[in-house]
Amino acid sequence: MENIILTAKEAVKAFGFTSFTVPQKYGTGHINYTFLFNSEGKDYILQRINNNVFKSPESIMKNIAGVTSFLREKIVENGGNPERECLHFLNAEDGRNFYIASDGSYWRVMPFIENSIGYDMAESLEMFRKCGYAFGNFQKMLSDYPADELSEVIPDFHNTPERVNQLKEAIENNLSGRADTAKAEIEFALSREGDAAELVNMLKAGKIPLRVTHNDTKMSNILCDKDSDLPICVIDLDTVMPGLAAYDFGDSNRAGSSTAAEDEADLSKVNFDLDLYRAYAEGFLEACASEMSDDELYSLSVGAKLMTYECGTRFLADYINGDTYFRTAYPEHNLVRARNQFRLVTCMEDNMEKMHSIVKECADRR
Repeated sequence: MENIILTAKEAVKAFGFTSFTVPQKYGTGHINYTFLFNSEGKDYILQRINNNVFKSPESIMKNIAGVTSFLREKIVENGGNPERECLHFLNAEDGRNFYIASDGSYWRVMPFIENSIGYDMAESLEMFRKCGYAFGNFQKMLSDYPADELSEVIPDFHNTPERVNQLKEAIENNLSGRADTAKAEIEFALSREGDAAELVNMLKAGKIPLRVTHNDTKMSNILCDKDSDLPICVIDLDTVMPGLAAYDFGDSNRAGSSTAAEDEADLSKVNFDLDLYRAYAEGFLEACASEMSDDELYSLSVGAKLMTYECGTRFLADYINGDTYFRTAYPEHNLVRARNQFRLVTCMEDNMEKMHSIVKECADRR
């Protein structure tokens, strides 16, 4: 930690700060190293971008620069406060919005958004509705941004057919020798291979548009105002790239509409909560239903199922590969996660007509 603090100080100086407090580790994120420091009475966030996960930090920062500049203009047009409602990354002394340190690591700095608070998970239906509104508004404000100009920072991130191919490759190679212990889960995943391309095919057919998507739409990536508890800013923009609205809507509900944590081993506790789903849909569609066709509205419920199925296949593939991607706490951890996600898939399949009806009802209120 001493070495990283020295490099953190080097990075702060590269952004033009001459007087500042020693950067202190901040937050609970697992991907990037995040620090907080103060200069002349103002707090700032300093982050080291994990270039083991993100192979092209320059592409990430180019995406972020384009999207945040666009968002700030929209916020001003709507009478909002861009300093509070949108992330803003400072330029280093060389003019770039990142700095490459002497050890080759990548760093960035942004002003800390004062009087804000984040939550790891929604604590009520109303909070989940607000979460939906925040990400729906993110979609609406970026609805006319040229998504195809963004770099795909993680290729095929939500390409569900490709994720199934990766599972098949893991089964064939069986690097861990564990495939025989996951026969039921493998059968479950492969029996639904025919469903995997539904969203991709809708896009190819021109039924749904390519959009700017966040791709990590969890509650902890929204800052709320400490006084009103209203969402004010969507954060963690590293995975912003071209995608489908169904990806963001679906992944939020994969995690947020489940009655249990994604590694709950007791599957009797794992169910899909339609009340939570309705709350999120209400918020999301209040913000952006006016931008969506009937086909795109239909895709949202499909997205909930496919993002859950995709996540399950990724957990299963990693289990068979020997736990090389997801952090695990015990040998069967990824297998338990896969079973958990597949249980949710079954619940969604049983309730798909209701899920479509809920989306339609919420959209009709716009």
